[in-house]
Amino acid sequence: QNEKELQDVVKQQEEKMLQLIDKSGEVTRLKGEVSQLKRSLQRAETEAKVLWEETWKQEPKVDTAYIQERVLMQQEVDKLRLLLLEKEDANRLLSNKY
Repeated sequence: QNEKELQDVVKQQEEKMLQLIDKSGEVTRLKGEVSQLKRSLQRAETEAKVLWEETWKQEPKVDTAYIQERVLMQQEVDKLRLLLLEKEDANRLLSNKY
C-alpha cells in the first residue's frame, strides 16, 4: 500500500511539474510578445513625433491626407499602448499565479 501511495504522489508531482513547464513556456512567450509590442510602440511614437514636427513646419500649407495619416498613426500608437498594457496585465497575472 505504501508503494502505491508513493507512486500516486510521484505521479501527481510529475503532473504538477509538467503544468509548471507549460506555464513557464507561456510566460516566456508572453515576455517575448511584450518586448515586441514595446519595440512597435517605440517605433510608432517616433513616427508620430516626426509627423508632428513635419506638420508643425508645414502648417501654412496643410495637407489633409497628411493630417489623416498623422491621425491614423496616433490611433496606432494608442492601440499599441493598449495591447502592451493588456499583455503586461496578463503577464503579471501569470507571474502572480506561479
